[in-house]
This record gives sequence, structure tokens and C-alpha cells, in this order.
Amino acid sequence: MSFFLSLFLFTAAAIPTEYSLIIEVEGNPHEFAEEIETYHPNVEILAVYDTIFNGVAIKTDQRNLEQIKRRTNFQQTYSVQKYQTQTTQTNINASIPFLIPEPLPYTGKGVKVGVIDTGIDYNHSDLQNSYKGGYDLVDFDKDPMETKPEQGMPTMHGTHVAGVIAADGKMKGVAPDAELYSYRALGPGGTGTSVQVMAAIEKAVKDGMDIINLSLGNSINGPDWPTSVAVNRATEQGVTVVIANGNTGPDLWTVGSPATANQVISVGASTPKLERPFLFDRFHDKKIEMIPMQGSPKWSFPRDLEVTNKEGKITHDTILIMDRGETPFAQLAKEAEEKGAAALLIANNEKGVFQGAVDPNISIPVAAISQEDGKWLKENPGYLTVDHEKIQDTVTDFSSRGPVTVNWGIKPEIVAPGASILSTVPGGYQALSGTSMAAPHVAGVLALLKEAHPDWTPAQLKAAILTTADPFQNFQPTEQGAGKIDPAAAIKTDTIIHESLLEFGKITDTSVQKVRKLTVENISDNPKRYAFELPKQDQDIRFQLPKSFTLQPGEKKEIKVKATIRPGQMEQGIKQGYLFLNDIPIPYMFITEAHDIPKGMGLELTVTPLEDSYHYQLYLVEEAKKLTIDLYDAKTFAFVTTLVKRTELKPGVIEGEIEQQKQLNNQYIANITIETNENQTYQYQTIWEGQGELPKVP
Repeated sequence: MSFFLSLFLFTAAAIPTEYSLIIEVEGNPHEFAEEIETYHPNVEILAVYDTIFNGVAIKTDQRNLEQIKRRTNFQQTYSVQKYQTQTTQTNINASIPFLIPEPLPYTGKGVKVGVIDTGIDYNHSDLQNSYKGGYDLVDFDKDPMETKPEQGMPTMHGTHVAGVIAADGKMKGVAPDAELYSYRALGPGGTGTSVQVMAAIEKAVKDGMDIINLSLGNSINGPDWPTSVAVNRATEQGVTVVIANGNTGPDLWTVGSPATANQVISVGASTPKLERPFLFDRFHDKKIEMIPMQGSPKWSFPRDLEVTNKEGKITHDTILIMDRGETPFAQLAKEAEEKGAAALLIANNEKGVFQGAVDPNISIPVAAISQEDGKWLKENPGYLTVDHEKIQDTVTDFSSRGPVTVNWGIKPEIVAPGASILSTVPGGYQALSGTSMAAPHVAGVLALLKEAHPDWTPAQLKAAILTTADPFQNFQPTEQGAGKIDPAAAIKTDTIIHESLLEFGKITDTSVQKVRKLTVENISDNPKRYAFELPKQDQDIRFQLPKSFTLQPGEKKEIKVKATIRPGQMEQGIKQGYLFLNDIPIPYMFITEAHDIPKGMGLELTVTPLEDSYHYQLYLVEEAKKLTIDLYDAKTFAFVTTLVKRTELKPGVIEGEIEQQKQLNNQYIANITIETNENQTYQYQTIWEGQGELPKVP
């Protein structure tokens, strides 16, 4: 009997009369589609997938779904995971010359680049020459235009990404002669589901894309989440896949799927040449970092300003501090403007940094600050100076960090400019920041590289840009991978190192020897000698490196890098750094049990259309003795119920069904508790918008 999986295109927040879903089959998906058409003529076949996975997308109502289930006996195994764009003033003609200071003999001519995103404004004057077609996987038609205001919250993200890759007009992208194809997987507001993302990947592969750019992601740090599996399969089909690493840095473990896939190229964000504003308190010799919000005016004041959170003391020389909460940033900015403040600082309500946007019509500068700096400013009111610092070649704070859970992989693999990048948007141009802006720089460079080396495989293209990357001195592999991409060096490289990330995994012994293999390939016309630089002595890890060797033109050699690891004295629980073969960076990393590794992440609660129940799904990193999910009222923090109690769980996707019990229409906090086999307890929380019935405890 065939085994069926389904992805349902809806959430617990709204149950439509018709559903779009994907049924994944073990057998022939075309035969399954014919069976549906024969026995269920009222069911619309949206698409058939037979490349990165076997499945059929359908659209129908509740009654037909029940009939299909009775006939085929398929079962749901994982629910929809939401995806969103990875966006958080520099002209594109500044960021690209910064990356490519001298003209290159390649422009991406003849290379097909698929942009899986919010669509593309193909009427934009700078994109008309490059745009060649695409498909809309939100509405399932051949018009992948950005969401317009009459269709919902309008979007511009995909057009911005497309401009970085291949704008060819007033603004020039990295590869202006590349052929752009748009696959609209994210709808109004820039959000979508795994249904649309996987369908878009499938369509792009079938359409013969050379390169796919996905400036999107979720919060699930797992290498075997369905979308991570899908992009790996796309790579196996000969497509080079570039993915934004995420915007939830600077903490470790913040990379999310599908950037967690091991065969793709995950991209972090670095800074081009920028002037960044900051506040300075001379009396306390204190510097306050700020992240200006998209759409607000520049921070430029010739005089010192008083910083306060006391709304009764506002004057035209006041910077008002407000706390981040449920009120939209644009509304906070409008309120501060109406109160007469000269500028607004929005302090985070949790640890770390954040980014945001306000209405471009706001006349006062608005910026985000950390929770810690907000508290300090409230306790130390006074006059501060607005100053600026010139920065370049740093990894941005917002850029998500690795490593990946389960396989302990290094992410991102590479970084590119992603801060204040001006590019095309519907109706004009706008500056955006995020790893969403970094990824298309890399996709454009790969188009140049593919034109220069049309026979290279995705693995060779990836190896070339990692081999020639330039690591920043003050950043680690989990922040920058091999370093900043160097387009000219990648095109003219005479050496490629395959599998150049030395991932030694999780170390549980007091002393262990690890061996990793690299393949060095001389692609030049002359013999080349290779030698490792001797690393500094380190009591935690000692390398036994191969002796120097020479490769003839076109010759490959597999070498072994041995490492004796004794982590007993380590305090951080993670060790990483770089080896150098000639001047080629080779990142390495291992972790120990002393490191604070997340034990689980994510939680999806969705109403199933076929059963009077909820389907839940989360990701478990390691084996667990017990899993508990408790629900609390988000406003009062009162305990509501225990949703799930399970024991003896294996790592990976954890899922199940919960019967409905009573009405549940508020906002809730789900507290997930994981008890490990070592009797350790790990907890995390997530917000859930309830609608429908309260689940019973299974």
C-alpha cells in the first residue's frame, strides 16, 4: 500500500471552505493524479511533483477531502511551516563596486537564475531586459507579480532581490545579462508556507534553472526539515541553490531551514562601506549602538539631544525612548512625532537586537536599541551626542549564526554585503538590510562563475567561492563560514578544495582522534605546490597535517586532516578557527556537551480538516526522556492546560494529533519542556494564536 503524507495550506487561525494541500506519495504521482481526476472530478489538480519529491497539489472542500481519505487512506505526518522573507543608503552601484572593484569579463549571459520569493515587478524599467518568465505558486498561475495593495499587504522583497542579481537599466546588478525567472512562493505580507516553497523549488528545477535564490527561511535549526531535504534534492538535480542564513543573530544556533541543508550555499550578511550612527554619553564614556529603522530619515543632528522616557519632558531637543511591544513600530513613531520629539529610540523587550520599518512619511529618525541599552538610558538620563562611524567588512549583528543541530555543521558557508542595500522595488528604489540582500549578491556572482565555467557542477561552483573567500580576522566560522565572497578570485582561481569545512562534530570523550578528508584539485595549466601553514599550539586540539605536495595540471589529490581533541579544559564548549592551505581558508569546528545546545525548537499547531483534532509538530535535536507542552494565557500567564505528554523520543520531527476539547480563541504561550536522558531540563516558549477548540491531553 502506498504511503501518503500531506501538507495543509492553512493554519489554526483561519479554516477556509476550500483547502490547498500537497499529498506526497511513494508511487507514481501522475498515476495518483489520474486516480483523483477519475474518482473525484470536483477536486482541482494544482500541480504534480516528481523531481525533488513525489506529490500532487490539490484544491477542494471538506467533503471531497473526507472522500479522498476514505479511498486512499493517506495520513498527515507534518503540518505547514510558515516562511517569511529574510529582510530586516547605499546605492547598489556602491555595494557591487565594493564587491567587484574592477570590471569582469562576464555578465551572467545565458545563465538562468530563479528567484523564489514574493514575486517580481517585471514591469520595472531596470528588470524588463532580464525578466524571462516564471510561475505563481500562491495563486497557481503564470503571473508571478508582487502582491498589489488590492490583493492584501503589498510586497516588494522579490523585486529588490532580483535587482541585486540582474538589474539592467539605471541600476546594474551583479550579473546584468543573467536571465531572471520569478517563482512567487510568498504572498501578501511576504509570508508563505512549505507547500508553496517546495512547489516553487520543484517548478524551478523542472524549468531548468542553473541557480536558485531563496531569501527566505524559518526558525527550525534542523538539517532534515522537509524544505532542507527539498533544496538538497534540487542540488542533486544539478541546480546551485543559494539561501539567506536568517536575521536572528547574533546568538549561535539561530540559522533556520532551509539554510541548514548541507549541499546548498548559505549566506550571512556583511557590511559594505557604511556610516553608522551611534549615541555617545561623554560623562559616562558610554557608546550606545543603534539600528536605524527602514523608512526613517537619517540621524543627523548638529547639537546634543536629551534622551528620556518621560513623555512629559518632551521638547524639540528630545530623543524619546519607548519600549517594543504589541504596538507597531510605525504607530510608535507617529506618536513620538506628534508629541514633538526630535527622534525615537525603541528598546527591545528581550535579549538581542532587532530590525524594523516605519512609514516613509515619518519626519523623525527612528532606531532600535538593545534591551540592556534601553535600561541604561532610562537609569542615566541626560544629553547625548549623535555621531557616526565608518564601518566595512564586518558581520552584521542581525546575521544568523550556526552551527546546525544534529549534524553540527558550519553555517553560513560564506558572507556578502547585506546592510543598507539600495535596489529595485515596485515603482522605484529602496534600501533594505538583511541576509536576503546578501544571498542575491552570491547568486549573481555564481551566475558570472557559471558563464565562465559552464560545465561546472553545483559542488564545483560552491567549492570555488569557498576556496577563494576572504575571512574577516575578528569573526569565527559560525559567523562567516569561509569569509567574504571574492568574485574575481573565484573566476580566476587555479585551485578548488572540495568539502573544505572541517566539521568534527560533537565530542563526548576526554580524548579522541578525528580524521576528515579534503580533495584538492589543481585546475590550472601549471604544476602547483601546496603546503599547510602550521597552526598555533592549542591544548584543546592538535592537528596532524599532511606534508607539502605538488599537483600536476588537472590532478586531484585526497588528503587527510587528523586532529587529536582533548576538550577537558574548555570553558565555552565550542572550538572553531581556520587552517590555511597556502592562503586558502579551511574552517574547522567541534562542540562538546559543555556547550548550551538547544534541545528543541519550533511548534506548529494546526487544525486538520479531516478530523476533530489538532496536528502538532516540533523539532527535537537529541533523544529525550520526556516531552511536555503546557499552554498559558498570553495576557494573564495563567495555566490553561497540558497539551502533550510523551516519553522516550528519538531526535527529528516530533508530531502527533490532539483531540479538541473546548473553545480556544485567545493568544497563548506554549511552554515546551524537554527532559534529556541525562536528566537535564530544557525549556523554550512560543506564541500561538488560538481559534477553534482546546485540545484534550492525549
